[in-house]
Amino acid sequence: MGEELSTAGTTVVTVAPAMAGWRIDRALAALVPTLSRERVKALIGQGHVASAVGPHPRDPARKVAAGDTLTIVIPAPVAADAAPQDIPLDIVFEDDHLLVVDKPAGLVVHPAAGNLDGTLVNALLHHCAGRLSGIGGVARPGIVHRIDKDTSGLLVVAKTDPAHEALSRQFAAHSVERMYIAVVAGAPVPAAATVTGALARSSANRQKMAIVADGRGKHAVTHYQTVTELAGASKIECRLETGRTHQIRVHMASIGHALLGDPVYGRTPAALRPVLNELGFARQALHAATLGFVHPATKEKLSFHSALQRDIVDLIGRLSVSTTG
Repeated sequence: MGEELSTAGTTVVTVAPAMAGWRIDRALAALVPTLSRERVKALIGQGHVASAVGPHPRDPARKVAAGDTLTIVIPAPVAADAAPQDIPLDIVFEDDHLLVVDKPAGLVVHPAAGNLDGTLVNALLHHCAGRLSGIGGVARPGIVHRIDKDTSGLLVVAKTDPAHEALSRQFAAHSVERMYIAVVAGAPVPAAATVTGALARSSANRQKMAIVADGRGKHAVTHYQTVTELAGASKIECRLETGRTHQIRVHMASIGHALLGDPVYGRTPAALRPVLNELGFARQALHAATLGFVHPATKEKLSFHSALQRDIVDLIGRLSVSTTG
């Protein structure tokens, strides 16, 4: 078994025969019990795990072989990259374990190149006075999942590592309820269906995601249902079976019904451009409306709902007027 790794240091472990074929994150969490599986995943992603039989593993799902020697490096602590900032938050729920935030469009979730401050993380560090889960590292404290900068709506934030781990398990098991409202071009046929397509970074543009052959990307499933037909568009509900980067945006574009206002995956139909221009609507029409999960401490089933932001309400209203005018 591994040595204590609560502080910076290096340890070397060997995969037991009984672990052959295990995911590398599962094997390391078993071999080094002082590290949670989520912490192991973060270390793998940051390049702090090396294998004697190949290049640095970057995928937590990579399988290990009996006798494989794995080296884990815990980097020395560094000051948090993100600084607390007094940015207003719309908090739907909060207790000692977690909080649920209703994020406005335009707010970046965590610091990254081009957005080093003014993010949700900066606001959380101020609001929680630093009491956030450390599993996401210094750049993403408390962040269990994310939604795009220009997507509005609900997300849950962990205050403690146990809460973070429990919530992450629910997301991994696809047991978290997530329903989004979107406005898409045209009228999907059929009005309700399931879109399935593995997602990975586009080989042509690394800033975009693309549907790829099974085995090359992450399995992704979106269930959509038309709520209201509009003038040249439709208001739909999308329920996520999986939660991949840009999943709804890519899946709906793949069936010819891209989200209105999407600057990456869609081109607004010519007939609708005057409407979006008049309203100044310049983001993908997507809102995380429902979020449900089991509380990691109380085991109570929680469900939260967020009303559409004013810009999407105005867009739907204008297109609804057009259908009757």
